[in-house]
Amino acid sequence: MNDGAGTTEVLAGLVERVTFHSTESGFCVLRVKARGHRDLVTTVGHAAMISAGEWVTASGTWINDRNHGLQFKAHFLKTHAPSTLDGIEKYLGSGMIRGIGPVYAKRLVKIFGKDVFDIIEAEPERLREVEGIGPKRADKITAGWADQKVIREIMVFLHEHGVGTARAVRIFKTYGTDAVQVMSENPYRLAKDIRGIGFRTADLIAEKLGIEKTAMIRVRAGISFALTEAMGDGHCGLPRADLIGLAGKLLEVPAPLIESALAEELAEETVTADCVGDVDCIFLTGLYLAERGIAEQLKRICAGSLPWPDIDADKALPWIEQKTGLSLAESQAEAVRLALKSKVMVITGGPGVGKTTIVNSILRILAAKHVKLLLCAPTGRAAKRMTEATGMEAKTIHRLLEFDPKAFGFKRDLENPLECDLLVVDESSMVDVLLMQSLMKAVPSHAALLIVGDIDQLPSVGPGQVLADIIESGAVPVVRLTEVFRQAAKSQIITTAHAINAGRLPDLAPPDGDADFYFVPAADPEQAVPRIVELVAKRIPRKFGFDPIKDVQVLCPMNRGGVGARSLNIELQAALNPAGEKKVERFGWTFASGDKVMQIENDYDKDVYNGDIGMIEDVDLDEGEVAVDFDGRTVTFVFGELDTLVPAYAATIHKSQGSEYPVVVIPVMTQHYAMLQRNLIYTGVTRGKKLVVLVGQKKAVAIAIKNVSGRRRWSKLDEWLI
Repeated sequence: MNDGAGTTEVLAGLVERVTFHSTESGFCVLRVKARGHRDLVTTVGHAAMISAGEWVTASGTWINDRNHGLQFKAHFLKTHAPSTLDGIEKYLGSGMIRGIGPVYAKRLVKIFGKDVFDIIEAEPERLREVEGIGPKRADKITAGWADQKVIREIMVFLHEHGVGTARAVRIFKTYGTDAVQVMSENPYRLAKDIRGIGFRTADLIAEKLGIEKTAMIRVRAGISFALTEAMGDGHCGLPRADLIGLAGKLLEVPAPLIESALAEELAEETVTADCVGDVDCIFLTGLYLAERGIAEQLKRICAGSLPWPDIDADKALPWIEQKTGLSLAESQAEAVRLALKSKVMVITGGPGVGKTTIVNSILRILAAKHVKLLLCAPTGRAAKRMTEATGMEAKTIHRLLEFDPKAFGFKRDLENPLECDLLVVDESSMVDVLLMQSLMKAVPSHAALLIVGDIDQLPSVGPGQVLADIIESGAVPVVRLTEVFRQAAKSQIITTAHAINAGRLPDLAPPDGDADFYFVPAADPEQAVPRIVELVAKRIPRKFGFDPIKDVQVLCPMNRGGVGARSLNIELQAALNPAGEKKVERFGWTFASGDKVMQIENDYDKDVYNGDIGMIEDVDLDEGEVAVDFDGRTVTFVFGELDTLVPAYAATIHKSQGSEYPVVVIPVMTQHYAMLQRNLIYTGVTRGKKLVVLVGQKKAVAIAIKNVSGRRRWSKLDEWLI
């Protein structure tokens, strides 16, 4: 059978099981019951959509793979709707259609045989003849079938235009039945509207549709794309020259054409021109107006008088010390004094410098004066920590502003402001320009505002550098805390964090006795990966008694590469929670009960947000649903929505902002060169509560600590405030 290796053959058969299918590339690994072969044949190839039970015809060659043995490598794969009873049952039971799992697939085929597809489509009322199918499930099945049909049409369209992708589900969710029309008229809309489809994919479709390279819709889309990319790096705008250079590289069209497209974008006010210092810049209009808006709102809040009567700090300070049993250091007492007489104030500093003590003292003094207080933070995790630290309820900014998913906006704004005399915003380094603008609009003019955050952490994932700009502008009083307090100074996590921040290499020698900070050397990724897996799975649980899944978080400087979050997730998942029968494979990941997962985009309907971590409770193959527990609340995802979840045994440091974990393990390797920055390592280390372990090379740690470049972001808020 193998002597003909290299000659093209045709293989035909029934797909028994889809072992792997990547929705980005369409790459798949299939187990096929092929004509003329006794055993199942492993077939690898590319298909836009593939389900168990379908009939495939493939042309390709036999190869002997070092790790996986004999395989059929298909250069071309064509799938056909199943025609055998066995195939139909497999197809229906593969979890593609909600409401049908293996059990109902068997019953449907038993009663309707090969006519089952026609019945679902033409006579859905007959589904009720099947035991256990009531009106609800019957509706679910017909709706699921109709969706599949439209999705298949979109797939065919995408496939004909060179895109093998299961982004079809998203495209369908976004545009519904108009999908094909939207894509034909202006494929560049896909890049704007759909996560996971970039300008390049849209550009491929456009090229296939015959849209010229120099077409105005293309060049204008390219300019927006270049600015959106910059926004992904945290900028609100770009110097005009940089933008034209970037767009030119991307579009491969002459500069004059870009200039005229830019003029059209400016005329339509999608972008705005202004200066930062003396540099000509182009901003995305939404971000430009947001920065200007924050400055206006802050000035409005500052202009009002204090919402509480004069407080005598000389009496209030001894009273609060006696109440809490804590004595305030001079720097802390000064901060409290300033806060009691400031309309807007910023408190910034690293871990262990007493930010919480100060905020608590201010809150307790004002609460005693019956001042109405509201507390908020950008993430659910940060809000929870704030609640624990202050004993008062803190909400996420989205909840505080009462996000309304239907109107896709906040109910609280200038017309309907928050009801408070003081608003405290914690973890403010994470708040980006757009969210800060919404929050400032909702603060009533009579109220005071206290902004708390750590300026040395990574700036917000979204655009802008709000906290840094407010501090930089000198427009409001700022308290910078630097002194580390006694009880905190015992923790090596905290002393290490401050050493990193000051640009000093922390002590990486093995500690005498037990400590809360360790450095584990690893010369290269080949050494680092097994070491990290062993630390998480065995050494840390054995020595310290932590739960390897719930308590330990691996945080990586980046996603890609051998010691990146992606590949570490695969290794850790295999070691900590190998999947059994009840699992689903979607979007290049496996999801099974007991897996730790992270939500990677805000979902206001489900009320889960970017960076939230949950545990999978159940994978229901019959219903095509996954149930995830987020902090004691169960949220359901249908299989097609799983691209908003990723395994979270390992995550990037960026995604961990605002969260704390009992144990943090951070790989620091010279392979991460591009990402090694002081604020990145500092943010990673300060996420750990009880134990932090760095794994890698001392040289890489030193590179990171020296590298303080952390490119300045292009923003204009500090100028607006001045």
